[in-house]
Order: sequence, then C-alpha cells, then structure tokens
Amino acid sequence: MSEETNNQEQQDYSAYLPKDGQESTESKEVSSESATIPNYSFERDNSQINWVAQKINELRREFSKYVIGQHEMIELMLTGIFANGHILLEGVPGIAKTLSAKVVSKALDVQFSRIQFTPDLMPSDVIGTSIYNMNESAFIFNKGPIFSNIVLIDEINRAPAKTQAALFEVMEERQITYDGKMYPMEFPFLVIATQNPIDQEGTYNLPEAQLDRFLFKIKITYPELHQEEEILLRYKNQIKTSDLGNVNKVFSTEEIEKIQSIVESITIEDGLIRYIATLIDKTRNHGNVYLGASPRASLSILRASKALAAIRGRDFVIPEDIQFLAIHVLNHRLILTPEAEIEGVTTEEVVSDILQQVEIPR
Repeated sequence: MSEETNNQEQQDYSAYLPKDGQESTESKEVSSESATIPNYSFERDNSQINWVAQKINELRREFSKYVIGQHEMIELMLTGIFANGHILLEGVPGIAKTLSAKVVSKALDVQFSRIQFTPDLMPSDVIGTSIYNMNESAFIFNKGPIFSNIVLIDEINRAPAKTQAALFEVMEERQITYDGKMYPMEFPFLVIATQNPIDQEGTYNLPEAQLDRFLFKIKITYPELHQEEEILLRYKNQIKTSDLGNVNKVFSTEEIEKIQSIVESITIEDGLIRYIATLIDKTRNHGNVYLGASPRASLSILRASKALAAIRGRDFVIPEDIQFLAIHVLNHRLILTPEAEIEGVTTEEVVSDILQQVEIPR
C-alpha cells in the first residue's frame, strides 16, 4: 500500500473521531489494516478501552485451549454478550457449537444452565411450575432452568410452538409472568441457542417473532484442513473429553456490567446512523425480499457495532464494523420471495448486494 493511499484512509477515518466538545483523548494514527482486521491493539489513548481489549485477549487465549479456530464466532459471541443480545448458533453436528457456548459461559463468573429441547418439552419444563407446600398450605413457585445468567438451549427448533412461546417474554423483557406475578431475571441474562440446519425431522421452524429476538444468527462452518489436523494432534493421546472445570474465570458480573456501560459511551457519528438506517430501508425495497428488517434490526446493528468497536480496541465506530455485522444481524430476519428461493438466492447474497448498493459515508 502506498504512503499516499494510507494517508488518505487515515484522513477518511478521522471523520469518525469525536468532534470538538465531546469527551475524547488524543488520537493515534489508524491504519487501513487495523480498521479491517481485529488486531485488538489500542488506536487511542483510552485506559478503559485498553482494559477491555486486554480482557478480550485473555478470554480468547482461554477459549483457544478448548476450541481450535472459530475466531469469527467467538468475536461475535462476545459482541452479543457486551451488546446485551441473544445469540443463535447454526451448524451441523460436531463443530463445537455447544462446546463453544460452554467455554464462554465458564469464562464468565456467572450462573450457567443448559436445556435440551425435545418435541415433548412443556413450557413448565423451561420457566418452572407451582408446587403445593403442605406445611404452608400454599403453592410455591419452583423456578425452572431459564432462571440463570447464561442459558444454553440445545436444538431450539425441536420444541413445539407452545414451548417456544414460553421464551418470547423472557428473551425480550428479561422477565417471566406466572400466575399473575412477575419474576425478573438477574443480570446478566443471555440465551445462547443452537440448531441444526440439515436434520429437519421432528423439528419446528422458529416463528419470525422469536427469530427477531436474537441479535445474531451465527452460521458455523467446518474447520479448515490445517485446523482439522490440529484438532487431531491435540487429542491423539486423549480419550476423555476436556475438563471444562479448569476454565479460568475472566469476567465477573461487575466487569460485564462495566463493559456494557463502556459500550454505551462508544462514539458513533450521525453519518453512520444514517448509513444503518439506509441499509435497513433497502431491505424493505429489495426485489428479492418479501419481508424486510424491522427497527429492532437497526437498533441491533447500532448496539452491536459499538460493542464490536470496543472489542477491537476503539472508542468509535467505523463503517467496517457495520458491514461486518450486517450479515449476521440480518440473515435470520429477512424473508425472501418465492422466486428468489427457487433461484437459490440466499439472504447473505441479498445483504451483500445491499451493502454494495449503499454508499459508504466518509
């Protein structure tokens, strides 16, 4: 890359730094590589952002002890946690969806529960039920496994509609209402769900209203050849599965809350706000889209882009943050036309087309 091109990109990204009068610190130069590749370095003299990036690197090292590869997935999962959003993991069996969720949960010093969804699962198996206490001559509410900080739901699309409906309120409002009484969830509360896109026998498609409650739908693919070899080399002399009890705690509840407050203070310029709104509006007017994204999708991109900026060591959002997240935020929210589905068009292709159509603010 020539020096002239590099200087031009530095000048372009300076537009996303805080304007005069906003809380800011002395900025350092931002290269084009650091803007597109998450190297987790510190582009500005900001002690809070510095601390966040250090903690993220520590969790990544802990994660790599148990899962090889899947770097994009762990970055998106952390973005979801710090943006206070739920996550849907989709992929074929055996590619570490459940293991990844468990490792991340263990690295956070919070409560964890797992629910295996099955066709005969009832709502009371998720949220809890009332049990008659003979000593007190009264019904006592016995809380279900949903009352935890991080809830892993395996094969979420295997439960019937009645059980799926039990998740609507708790995912959106972080509370449940049972027998006329409200039970709030403790902070933090996050649902990480998995589903298999291939095996559809005995499954129920998630309603659009429930899909819309997930911040991301992360599609996980097979590892590359060298990663497959590394997996085999790591476990060639090991029969038992890894002991997740040895996962070091990286984030406490207080630190998660602190990072979420830091994310709220991340700067995003009005030009990027307009960019997000334009992208969402394009989904509602695209020829291959039957149902476009809702305002919840634009808010999701906004929150997630601020969290991603903090994870990548910046206290300001750049267009690449929005472009990187757009596919993961929108791929489960768009409904394509029947003609597009027959032609084999995917939601990822539609989002990529929209990203190419909309001019990037500079």
